[in-house]
Amino acid sequence: MTIELKQASKVTRGITHIKPTSLVLETGHFNVLLGQTGSGKTSLIKLMAGLDTLASGQIFMDGTDVSKLSTQKRNISLVHQFFVNYPQMTVFDNIASPLRVAGMAKSEIAGRVEEAANILQLGPMLKRPPQELSGGQQQRCALARAIAKESRAVFLDEPLANLDYKLREELREQLPELFAGRGSVVVYATSEPEEALLLGGKTALMDDGVVTQFGPTAEIYRNPENLTAARVFSDPPINAARITKAGGQARMDTGATWTLAGKAADLADGTYTLAIRPHHVTPVPAGTDYVKLSGNVLVTELSGSESSAHFQLGDDGWVSLAHGVHPYEVGEAHDFYMDASHAFYFSDDGRLVA
Repeated sequence: MTIELKQASKVTRGITHIKPTSLVLETGHFNVLLGQTGSGKTSLIKLMAGLDTLASGQIFMDGTDVSKLSTQKRNISLVHQFFVNYPQMTVFDNIASPLRVAGMAKSEIAGRVEEAANILQLGPMLKRPPQELSGGQQQRCALARAIAKESRAVFLDEPLANLDYKLREELREQLPELFAGRGSVVVYATSEPEEALLLGGKTALMDDGVVTQFGPTAEIYRNPENLTAARVFSDPPINAARITKAGGQARMDTGATWTLAGKAADLADGTYTLAIRPHHVTPVPAGTDYVKLSGNVLVTELSGSESSAHFQLGDDGWVSLAHGVHPYEVGEAHDFYMDASHAFYFSDDGRLVA
């Protein structure tokens, strides 16, 4: 099973939500749409699901053009971040609802509902109304409905966003196993880079209605093709600054200098944009290949076992993310250490060059 978009676009009242997009999504792994709020993830899902009309292009499912087919005829399931269940029905009836609409026999409905409920640990709750369930259980009910339907495509639009942290972690670990081997194309929209990495599979990075890069998730994280992709796939935001290369040396406007190595050393002399993720900028040296920086601390945060500091580096706002608890004084200068071996270098037009 595949979903293929050929130059598909969405325009509403003269506003372009999805620019012409070509993409092939397959079974056997999660297909993640990663981007900030407003990047076009939900709009792209609605096009594939048949909820919105194409302005141009085509959408194919297993080679068949479904561009003009209704949502019902596409045989898809959609799970939102909100708990979309029917309050007047029991959990059993909620899970069974699409099967009844399809005219399936009662015996087969019962079998599918029980199987999906058992997978999602809802067996003892089948006779309850959904409002008696916790938030996590209500979302499990929606997921069970998608599993029981055995759709050709399952669209999960930030399905864990409204759950508390513990439930989110628990369901996130289970999701790949829940849909493994079912033959459906699974598309999962998220704004969290960490979630994309945990789900694995392939990721489409989205920004302003455009897919900026698509491929194996870990590969995209390690090798963003452009600065936009690097920014999408970083939380906290990736640090960036203009540098000047002269000979084998790089220099920031702040005066920090270092010796370039590898592909970066082979670049032509000139100006570039350096980008480096916050966990490679630390308050203490994390190796021998580091560059000392100094900036005024703006905001500090302590989260679990990590400390982060937002600081001003010349004209740019940077972030340091480090293990352990580190003493920072807001408003005062602090030294930080950049591991230059993990830096990306981009040309003036935003392409990765080293």
